[in-house]
Amino acid sequence: MKTYSKPKVIAEIGCNHKGDIELAKELILLAKQCGTDYAKFQKRNSRELLTEEQYNAPHPNEMHAYGKTYGEHREFLELSVEQHAELKDFCQKNDIGYATSVWDLTSAIEIAGLNPDFIKIPSACNNNYEMLEYLRDHYNGLVLASLGMTTHEEEEKLITLFEKTNAAKDRLVIFSCTSGYPVAFEDVSLLEIDRIKKLYGNRVKEVGFSGHHLGIAIDIAAYTLGASWIERHFTKDRTWKGTDHAASLEAPGLTKMIRDLNASYKALTYKKSEVLEVEQIQRDKLKYRKK
Repeated sequence: MKTYSKPKVIAEIGCNHKGDIELAKELILLAKQCGTDYAKFQKRNSRELLTEEQYNAPHPNEMHAYGKTYGEHREFLELSVEQHAELKDFCQKNDIGYATSVWDLTSAIEIAGLNPDFIKIPSACNNNYEMLEYLRDHYNGLVLASLGMTTHEEEEKLITLFEKTNAAKDRLVIFSCTSGYPVAFEDVSLLEIDRIKKLYGNRVKEVGFSGHHLGIAIDIAAYTLGASWIERHFTKDRTWKGTDHAASLEAPGLTKMIRDLNASYKALTYKKSEVLEVEQIQRDKLKYRKK
């Protein structure tokens, strides 16, 4: 019989703190108030990620730029590993989980040193095998990996890499995802969850869903299809400067999503008996009886 575990919700704050650690802390507290399980950030080493040409090129969308070049923009939004340690401590003191996505080997080494419950691999980096091997061999927490903009061959290679140490079933969580900001409903492709579970469900720990769509209805459907982790971008104000805010939920939306996920969790059961206690009163009163 099919059973459901309580959904685990990640508020992807990412770089929506605009490079301000105090705003990052404010967003952590807001995520906690919404009922979120984890507040998640991002860690990048821009010099490692970008070519010199990419670093010195202008931001592709000037109105969202925090620097004269794309590299300067990325550096402005980056928090140091010491600041991430401070955020982890702040999360612990406020009873919410801390986690981070890492985009390069240097960032993976730095964040693994903080020993969070999990480290997330963005869709853009799930073929950075040097980084993945480091996390497989030198970090003991969960590794969550999104499968946006990823071929089936790349999916298989990712899972096989973790299976080489018998770690995939215990440590790897893979996320159905479409890499767009925001994503139109017809491109969310929710049935990918079903495909992923059928193909890899017995080879990984769990399956999740990382959404970049509008609204909250899709997340409930994703959970019903079997995604036990739900990740959504989170911000205080969707109109703020920055490219991720428009595809993020604000506090009222995140609160309602978590409310509806928890209601769905309670509802996704089989009847405990053929006629429930709540039905017996109605049965005694209303059920047809031949006179």
